[in-house]
Amino acid sequence: MDYRKKRNINQVVWFSTLRVMSFIVVAILFCILGFILYNGASAISWDFLTTMPQDGMTKGGILPAILGTFYLTIGAIIFAFPLGILSGIYLNEYAGKGWIVKLIRMMTNNLGAIPSIVFGLFGMALFVNKLKFGDSIIAGSLTLGLLVLPIVIRTTEEALKQIDDSFRTGSLALGATKFQTIIRVILPMAFPNIITGLILSIGRVSGETAPIMFTAVAYFLPHLPSSIYDQVMALPYHLYVVATSGTDIEASRPIAYGTAFVLIVIVLILNLSASWLRKFFGNKVKTNS
Repeated sequence: MDYRKKRNINQVVWFSTLRVMSFIVVAILFCILGFILYNGASAISWDFLTTMPQDGMTKGGILPAILGTFYLTIGAIIFAFPLGILSGIYLNEYAGKGWIVKLIRMMTNNLGAIPSIVFGLFGMALFVNKLKFGDSIIAGSLTLGLLVLPIVIRTTEEALKQIDDSFRTGSLALGATKFQTIIRVILPMAFPNIITGLILSIGRVSGETAPIMFTAVAYFLPHLPSSIYDQVMALPYHLYVVATSGTDIEASRPIAYGTAFVLIVIVLILNLSASWLRKFFGNKVKTNS
């Protein structure tokens, strides 16, 4: 057997293996989604989406948990996205290549690998106890913002690195300052890829349970929050409580499946919205260029 034939056989084998593994991953995903859809769709109704929980959360709806999830997600993004973008700009455009920058990047990567429950304990110590926010929307949002901050920083930095230096030198040669070059040239071109950080952040924040257990959520609230200093219910924690420690687990199981279904739909909607933003800004950059 000649070398070329052997190489082609190896290529076919490896590509076939990768293809099969990809199909297996997709099949598992569809099995999970199908299971939740099959068990949760029957629980979905207008009352389920718009009313308060009742009878120990064995009846009623999940409106407070839906709104709480939106509040915490939006609050985390408002905190993490601007700060992460500014940090990424500083690291890529201003900081240089010294050992301090390398240390910052290493710490950022390590921060992204810390388990989420550690962020929850840190948020409880800092925001809940030290800063006296108590268990509240603002404490949970800041904790979740810290959780996804490394993602936003790294995606921003990588997006800026992909912009060719000729755009920077061309802008500077035309008399623009470095700040004007970044704001008017580099950042608009990189923004579609920066949105990737937003997409990843939304996906992670929406489904986190451990950080908000210590900083924001309550087992049951008979009313909706009226300020950022109030506690909230949230879908991930509500699902955890209903499925594991409710007053009647069997009676509340349909609500658990319905909550999981709603959470998946909300995350999908948020991700699709972020993807639409990425496509919108990408087309805008192409039009301007």
